[in-house]
Amino acid sequence: MQQLEVPTGRFILRRYPLRKRETLRAWDAADEYLLDHLGQEVNGRVLIVNDTFGALSVALSQWAPTHQSDSFLATWSARENLAANGYDPERIDFITALDKPQGLYDLVLVRVTKTQGLLEHELIQLRSHLAPDARLIGCGMARQIHTSTLQLFERIIGPTTTSLARKKARLIFASPEPTLEESDSPYPVRYLLEGSGFQLVNHANVFSRDKLDIGTRLLLEHIPADNGYRDIIDLGCGNGVVGLIAAQHNPAATIHFVDESAMAVASAQATYAGAGLPNPARFVQGDALSQFPPASADLILCNPPFHQGNVVGDEIAWRMFNQARRTLRKGGELRIIGNRHLNYHVKLKRLFGNVQQMAANRKFVVLKSFKNG
Repeated sequence: MQQLEVPTGRFILRRYPLRKRETLRAWDAADEYLLDHLGQEVNGRVLIVNDTFGALSVALSQWAPTHQSDSFLATWSARENLAANGYDPERIDFITALDKPQGLYDLVLVRVTKTQGLLEHELIQLRSHLAPDARLIGCGMARQIHTSTLQLFERIIGPTTTSLARKKARLIFASPEPTLEESDSPYPVRYLLEGSGFQLVNHANVFSRDKLDIGTRLLLEHIPADNGYRDIIDLGCGNGVVGLIAAQHNPAATIHFVDESAMAVASAQATYAGAGLPNPARFVQGDALSQFPPASADLILCNPPFHQGNVVGDEIAWRMFNQARRTLRKGGELRIIGNRHLNYHVKLKRLFGNVQQMAANRKFVVLKSFKNG
């Protein structure tokens, strides 16, 4: 546990899911900069967009803000950190990135996201929910804020300026311009999966939303078919293309689409609904496979992410692999696609006792491991 000290108080904050010997904080210099800038000058209705682990929501909880996020882990962290600091999480209005805010807001705080499409969608959605004298402040690390980022605020909200950098963080100040013409969000986008009649639906925060990425393309070529499969999980499902092809190859199996992103789950649901396949399907937003009972799946397919927000590492993949082993039935298989340099074969061999390379190209490998015991 670590303490954040800002003008509104001192708060204990943790990153969820919890890890032993955690070295990373649940906030960064951008959170601190924004909270120091605000001080106690907060009035009216508050909307917080993309709060990573709840630092902004906890520090401003006395104003009962609306917390909008696409991330299950961000919302989970915010709820747990509110409770840990003695605040009732139910005082906060939690909505997803798919939900439109309700009413007008006097103060809107937006953490700049790595995915510019998500930021564009969010700014368009909240544009009509700004009170006449609303303050809109963005924040992020300087490396995240580009000329294109400022142009996005300027085009959608109005005149935009930035602060000086502090501890490599910056603030963005956008003044709502009522004469700007409001536009509709361009998301979700849709495109046909080549070589098929399937249409893939992609909300703003979905990985590789404009075209099929080359890693997934390789994995699709190596999705197995087995009459014995009862339950197949598309873990980290994105737009659902992997689960879709698994359903096509295994018409008797139930397909479970799982992602921590609400937009990904909604994309997979829309993709699958349009495919017309007979398989029963289930759609889950959550922390990897934590909601699945042990020994409940025969095949798990996964293209694991190697970053959480702006932090690069293999913690998420390792968590997915561990949960996959618990969730697989005896003889069940985990099949993944990964960048060569990540050396996932070492982790899989250590965890399962076996690993086999199914395919490879210059950048990616397809690996499989079986649960023997």
